Amino acid sequence: MAVVDEFSRSVDMGLRLSKRIYYGKDGPLKSAPKPPSMDKSLSSSSSASSFRLPQNHHPTAPMVYAVITEPVVVDNPDIRSYQPYVYGRCDPPALIPLHMLGVTLKVECYLDTAVVTVDGVWRVHCLTSNALCECRIAIPMGEQGSVLGVEVETTRRSYFTRLITPEDEQDMNHQQTTKDGFLMKGNTYTFQVLQVEGGSNIHVKARWSQKMSYQGDGFCLCVPFTYPVHVFPVSKKVSCTEKILLDVNSGTFGAITRNIASHPLKELKRKAGQLGFAYEAEVLKWSTKDFYFSYLVCSNEILGGLLVQPPSLHDYDQRDMFCFYLFPGVNRSMKPFKKEVVFVIDISGSMRDDPLEKTKYEVIGSLWKLNPGDLFNILASNGEIKSFSSSLEFATGETITNATEWMNTHLIAHGGTNLLLPLKQAIEMVGKSSDSIPLIFLITDGTVKDERDICNMMKCHIDVNGQLNSPRIYTFGIGSYCNHYFLQMLANIGRGYFDSALDVDSISIRMQKLFDNATTLLLSNVTLDALQNLESHEIFPFRLPDLLSGSLLIISGRFKGKFPDIVKARGFLADLSTHVIDVKVMKANDMPLEMVCARREIATLTAQAWLDQNTELEEKVAKMSLQRGVPSEYTRMILVQHDNVKPAIESVSPEEKYIKSKNQKITYMMNLNVGFGNLIATVENLPPGILELRLSEPKGKMMKAASSCWTIFLDRFCCRCIIQTCSQVNDQCAIVLTQLCAALACFQCLSCCCEMCDSCAEMCLDCL
Repeated sequence: MAVVDEFSRSVDMGLRLSKRIYYGKDGPLKSAPKPPSMDKSLSSSSSASSFRLPQNHHPTAPMVYAVITEPVVVDNPDIRSYQPYVYGRCDPPALIPLHMLGVTLKVECYLDTAVVTVDGVWRVHCLTSNALCECRIAIPMGEQGSVLGVEVETTRRSYFTRLITPEDEQDMNHQQTTKDGFLMKGNTYTFQVLQVEGGSNIHVKARWSQKMSYQGDGFCLCVPFTYPVHVFPVSKKVSCTEKILLDVNSGTFGAITRNIASHPLKELKRKAGQLGFAYEAEVLKWSTKDFYFSYLVCSNEILGGLLVQPPSLHDYDQRDMFCFYLFPGVNRSMKPFKKEVVFVIDISGSMRDDPLEKTKYEVIGSLWKLNPGDLFNILASNGEIKSFSSSLEFATGETITNATEWMNTHLIAHGGTNLLLPLKQAIEMVGKSSDSIPLIFLITDGTVKDERDICNMMKCHIDVNGQLNSPRIYTFGIGSYCNHYFLQMLANIGRGYFDSALDVDSISIRMQKLFDNATTLLLSNVTLDALQNLESHEIFPFRLPDLLSGSLLIISGRFKGKFPDIVKARGFLADLSTHVIDVKVMKANDMPLEMVCARREIATLTAQAWLDQNTELEEKVAKMSLQRGVPSEYTRMILVQHDNVKPAIESVSPEEKYIKSKNQKITYMMNLNVGFGNLIATVENLPPGILELRLSEPKGKMMKAASSCWTIFLDRFCCRCIIQTCSQVNDQCAIVLTQLCAALACFQCLSCCCEMCDSCAEMCLDCL
């Protein structure tokens, strides 16, 4: 039987349980139709049975779910239905999507960063008025999304998030603390709040940052905002309002133009480099599509800007801030660079199946996009090195076909992870021609012990002065077991870029984007003359990368001194001529520059702190994290619970709330950062992906003792199928089951599990 995602399965069971809710004259919940069945035969020994794969119920917008362990509490809190008593428990708990009463989406766009806030109200419509349940909150985020903060208000409690340092954590040892929260596929963060009353409202305000994509001549933004029909209230008396607010500050001094919008936005503001829109309406159904918006930056040629801003009064670093950017423009008549491309692919055992197959597919696709004069080679490593050729080969059709056949034959995932030797061999292959740019792509899903040695070795082989034939290193990490900070540091050393795919499903799109951008280089060896004339400066990253056709080049930092009104940026074109760009220096009005640059600077400093094992840098990152409200590896996000709730969420500042809640419950929010890799998982060749936690962990020693047959038992755990189960288990487990059945007979019937087979699930729920 195929493995079905636990979250989707729990929501599927919740939707079935919600069928027992009676709505009076408003009628049944028509918006939750019976999902279509998907029958699939089991093994030959159980071919008479079938099961249904539930629909994919992963959240596509911020959602709140009632966590149901006792089906008997599922009812309309306003109209008691007097239904028959239900015996049993849901294990894992069912998740019933709550009805949403109103939602406001606020988006603030700055350069390539969007800060998104969703403020919504949900009603616990599926629980009897005298009952309590936990509520699970799910926050799906867009590209490279990162949670910044959450506030929750219920009738009994209020919650808010706060970042703390390890020193703060030690002070909390006397408090009641728990751990919760994890990242699911689709970049969705989820956590629970406790004891919410049936019939009450739950108010959630979630804030996160995400990246905007640069495409052609402008930016596009996509925010998850697709709501299923079953979250719309059944009662016709409820007024449901949907609101969207959008502010765009491109950081440019020229005009920008709205291109495409998914929702009917009304323009409220237009001035140089800025746009403002709003949408508000009473709706008969919630948004059925993601919020999408794109705007154009009107420039044919490469366009640059430099934003400056003084520090705030409470900033621990009182140097001025700056942010320098270059837009690629839309002029595609420039001569392409001649390239030497080497792919270094990890083919350890953990890369088997989809990770390696998708990697090979994208590498082959990128080879066909090379120009005939470009050179390439492919290296693969799993402890021993496999090479397509002993030297670089021209990217002709025949050679690429041979490389495709070689990859399909020789790249088989097995063995361990070794990166130093193939990278050293790749470095020795390239850079011998003065008119070609060497590009080295490293793709891995694991962590190795000698990562710091690799970085130091690369520093020795790469020209610090940035000659044209100095190798550029692009790194791509798959899953959460690789050390993302090692890969980022390696890319920074090599003037390249780093990207990753936390789950297997996103490998193709992210890898293709990295390959396409890297192989369409516009301007190499970029420098900014004015930096040398300042009293002092610090930049992130510490080496300026090249300007690519499909992405914005951004560096930021701190400085002492003064920039002139116009500064000059320089770089090499493909014909080796120097291209000079006049860059206007502007004050960053109406833009929180420290927030826009926070994730980039924190990630760069974290990678440097990891490489140098520098505790002072770690403390600096922690200070930046606390000040800018962005999570880091050296701070932790906590969820503080209040029992004495006030009507307004923002009536007290988070700092004041925290002081008043020294004896309240603290929950540590887990899985907010990627960490520094997992060497044990790499050695054991565990498959890549997000290290997801289960919604509920199995309990009891009996389950662990009978683990060899427990999966079979769960799939058949109901009165109708227990006989089929007993015929498939070993003698010891059969004795345990016989004793268990005899004990449970005293309680009138067996408890029904949420993981029962389809035919029995339908039978039991129809009886409800």
